[in-house]
Amino acid sequence: MKIGFIGLGNMAKAMIGGMLSKGIAKPEDIQGSARTEGTCKAVKETYGIEVFKDNGAVASWADMLILAVKPQMFGEVIPEIKNKVKDDTIVISIAAGKTLAQIEETFGRSLKLVRCMPNTPAMVGEGCSGVCRNERVTDEEMESCMGLIESFGIAEEVPEKLMDAVVGVSGSSPAFVFMFLEAMADGAVKAGMPRGQAYRFAAQTVLGCAKLMQETGKHPGELKDMVCSPAGTTICGVQVLEDMGFRSTVMNAVDACAEKSRNM
Repeated sequence: MKIGFIGLGNMAKAMIGGMLSKGIAKPEDIQGSARTEGTCKAVKETYGIEVFKDNGAVASWADMLILAVKPQMFGEVIPEIKNKVKDDTIVISIAAGKTLAQIEETFGRSLKLVRCMPNTPAMVGEGCSGVCRNERVTDEEMESCMGLIESFGIAEEVPEKLMDAVVGVSGSSPAFVFMFLEAMADGAVKAGMPRGQAYRFAAQTVLGCAKLMQETGKHPGELKDMVCSPAGTTICGVQVLEDMGFRSTVMNAVDACAEKSRNM
């Protein structure tokens, strides 16, 4: 399988790194293209893959072509490659908001298309990706796509109508988590803890909570109740969050991301 990347930003590099580290592909199986000479040189040195500034060269070579560019770049990039992509190539888009129908319309012909919404924890092999496909992609081909995507985290196939929700709950939400981490650390600093130590405590706590929920399968509300002792410190903090609309604010933030994705 010859895997091509159009665009070599952070997400593309996370995907390439995951594929190589898991043995899904070898460096000679992957090619990529980027607009700047600096990016091309850095990616080639880091991963040992062939890199070009010509998008068309990668598009004509690949059996599986990953469009790792921002959605606003599709109008510029796809016209460059649409006549270079082979009929049996599987095209995977990681752009938010661009539907399968919109991508196919931009190409101007029927293709094997897959949409994938990964997130930045893919950079450390802990990504979470929602994936959907059009009717031309077979079960066997989808299995191959999922194998590649699972090399840098977990992946689940979802109906395309849920892809905007995926953007909100996993694609964009790492920013919310990092804001929460920063705020927790700020609170600890206010209470007298050194800044570096506060970040370590906050990060490990979030990591541990996520792992606890995954491994026990318990409802997050049940896990929250386990921490809230009667007349204890935690329930006082929970009350403050409730008074400030913590849960409704998070829900509205996720919904805002999904709404933006729907209207891109």
